[in-house]
Amino acid sequence: MGLEMIEAGWLSILPPLIAITLALLSKEVYSSLFLGIFSGMCVYCFCTNRNILQAVTYVFDMMAGKIGENGYMIIFLVLLGSLVVIVTRSGGSDAYGQWAGKRIKKKTSAKLGTALLGLLIFVDDGFNCLTVGTVMRPITDKCRISREKLAYLLDATAAPVCIIAPISSWAVAVASEVEEAGGLNAFVRTIPYNLYALLTIVMVFFLSITDFDFGPMKKAEALREQAGPAAAEETAKKKKGTVLDLALPVVTLIVCAILGMAYVGGFFEGKAFTEAIGENPTAGLTLGTFAALLVALLLYLPRRIMNLREFMTGVIDGIKTMIPALTILILAWALGGVCREMIGTGIFVSNFVNAVNLPFEFLPAIVFAVAAFLSFSMGTAWGTFGILLPIVSMMCTGTQGAAVLIPALGATLAGSVYGDHCSPISDTTILASTGAQCEHLRHVETQLPYATLVALVCFVGYLVAGFTGNAWITVTASVALLLGILGIIAYREKERNR
Repeated sequence: MGLEMIEAGWLSILPPLIAITLALLSKEVYSSLFLGIFSGMCVYCFCTNRNILQAVTYVFDMMAGKIGENGYMIIFLVLLGSLVVIVTRSGGSDAYGQWAGKRIKKKTSAKLGTALLGLLIFVDDGFNCLTVGTVMRPITDKCRISREKLAYLLDATAAPVCIIAPISSWAVAVASEVEEAGGLNAFVRTIPYNLYALLTIVMVFFLSITDFDFGPMKKAEALREQAGPAAAEETAKKKKGTVLDLALPVVTLIVCAILGMAYVGGFFEGKAFTEAIGENPTAGLTLGTFAALLVALLLYLPRRIMNLREFMTGVIDGIKTMIPALTILILAWALGGVCREMIGTGIFVSNFVNAVNLPFEFLPAIVFAVAAFLSFSMGTAWGTFGILLPIVSMMCTGTQGAAVLIPALGATLAGSVYGDHCSPISDTTILASTGAQCEHLRHVETQLPYATLVALVCFVGYLVAGFTGNAWITVTASVALLLGILGIIAYREKERNR
């Protein structure tokens, strides 16, 4: 936009707070995000002696800029939406549902299958949400699992898995921010201290195996159970498809997306694989999705599953299905841009961290809380750890600080993922809702108690980490505490239902 960033002080946290508060109160995310962006521009214009008309102009300038910056992400999403519609209309999803339905007949198996598939697709979180959602939605519908629960399973095995996978776009992004602390080696050392990611995965499997739920999710599951099987079944428009008509495009998508990320990043020109896939992951995902569409075209047309006109109609209809998600993403990107690039939200929070003069043993817990708040407010884990990781590294340069450097870096990543995980303006949260075809704010509402319970346990875990500096003790104590709390909640729910 060509405008210099200012430091607006405490006013810099108003836009995300306004957007999030309005979204939670009104249950309407589009206007809430827009008002958040507009309030941020008003803060900027107020501090720089500009008028309200300029604030309106800057809103659309920011949105246009973010569309340009995220062009590959937009193309990837519309192509993926097209692929989902085409595969569904071919009858491939219905055929897979019938095939898997003969083998997966229980809720537990369906939830575990979703979680395991989510763990396998660790290259990119958005890719994870949309791909696993497309494949597993017919199965979870048949097993009477609510769309809210499916959205949680997608979200809880997306960013939390990507942030602890050494071969992912996330790993490269983190490694680039902590070069002075050891780069990729430092990232690997943070994995045991990334308590939120580890405990979220533990919780997913606990909830899946025990079929236990609480809070708003329990109500959603009860309503889904009462709805009966007919409400969840999706009828494909064509019955000619086979499992291959789903499997081959999806496998092509996964393989070609990984190869595409490697190609775009320069792997075939001599770069290391881990470095190459993080260079421009969305460009690689776009190539992979386009390849999957071509495979679908060559697979369906010769066998007359659909003709060219029907195929292209599916492409256009698929683009239409992505318009709501894209609208939210563009608004969320613009809000994040206002906070990071114009009014200095990150700087304000960072200065607050530096001003807190507490013993270094408390640093991991403090950093976790600050990262969580910042990520929740801005809706971006990447933006949060991009701001805080260099600051945490600088804070831990002394002898005392060096002892808690790796736990503090792990806490930064964990807090960033927690805030991103439960923020209604996070792109991963939005894509999890899209992948599950669940109402967005319903997903946020039902997921929040689960994510927050894990976060509270993490906070205690980081206090342990700060005082012991031992990863094994920290992880063991945190897992035991989480399972203990879940056991108590489950026992109380059981007693209440007697």
